[in-house]
Order: sequence, then C-alpha cells, then structure tokens
Amino acid sequence: MYFELTEEQLMIKQAARDFAQNVLKPGVIDRDREMRYPYEEVKQMGELGFLGMMVSPEYGGGGMDTMSYVLAMEEISKVDSSCSVIMSVNNSLVCWGLEQFGSEEQKRKYLPDLASGKKIGAFCLSEPEAGSDATSQRTTAEDKGDYYLLNGTKNWITNGGTASIY
Repeated sequence: MYFELTEEQLMIKQAARDFAQNVLKPGVIDRDREMRYPYEEVKQMGELGFLGMMVSPEYGGGGMDTMSYVLAMEEISKVDSSCSVIMSVNNSLVCWGLEQFGSEEQKRKYLPDLASGKKIGAFCLSEPEAGSDATSQRTTAEDKGDYYLLNGTKNWITNGGTASIY
C-alpha cells in the first residue's frame, strides 16, 4: 500500500511543529519544574484550532480528519507532554464523545466553546477501587430532575483543575 499525506495534512503538521517549537518549547522546562498550568499556551492552541480539530465546522470546529489530528498531536507531544494531554483529552475524550453521542442541544451548547478553547473539558475516570477500568467504577449520577447528584471518589481528573465541562 502506498501512503502519502495530503497538502492540507502537511500544512497542519508544519503549523503544529512551528507552534510547538516557537511557543511551547521556550518555557516547557520551567512550566514542568514549577508544575505550572500552561494557560497562555492552551489559549493559543484554541485560537489555532488545535482543541477542536475533528469537531464539525457546524459546531465551531475544524472538521479535520483523524490523520491531521494525529499529526498535530505528534508534533505537540514531541515538545510538551502536558499540552499534548490537554489537547488530547479535549479533542478525543470530550469533544468526540459529545459530538458522537450528545443531543443536538448539548452539541450546540458545549462544542463551540470547547472547540475554540474558551472552555476546556475534563475526563473523570480513575477511581481508587477501579483504576481506569470503567466497568468497575462506583461513582453514580442520580437524576434529580433539573440536575444530577454525583457521588463517588476519583484519584485524579485530567484537566480537572482548569476545566469548565466534566
């Protein structure tokens, strides 16, 4: 099988590489050492479209293919693993799930802000008894009519300290 990247995919890869080298790399060691969240860098990732790459343009995303997303993730990951995890969770676990399984109302309400980086999504999985085995989780969500009552314990929540949507 012969495989060749499209011109658009190559441009996305180069844009991500340029961003990683010129914006992320200069401060990555200090941010890691100081355990400092990359607020400004994440904001710029949103402005560049890296936080909603595969979200349909109808909901404010880039409407890109999976290969473009993977190429951008690879370039960001080479330089700053923290930013790549933030980007990955927002794209793959939050936006994708909402777009695939959410109601039209949920898509219109949440995806534009998530895709633009105005809001960041979190992934709440790991529990003391279950680790990351989703089938063994004990957290419950009880429907109270106009809200849900959540009960449970999480070990950590990716993007938990900065997210607006969990």
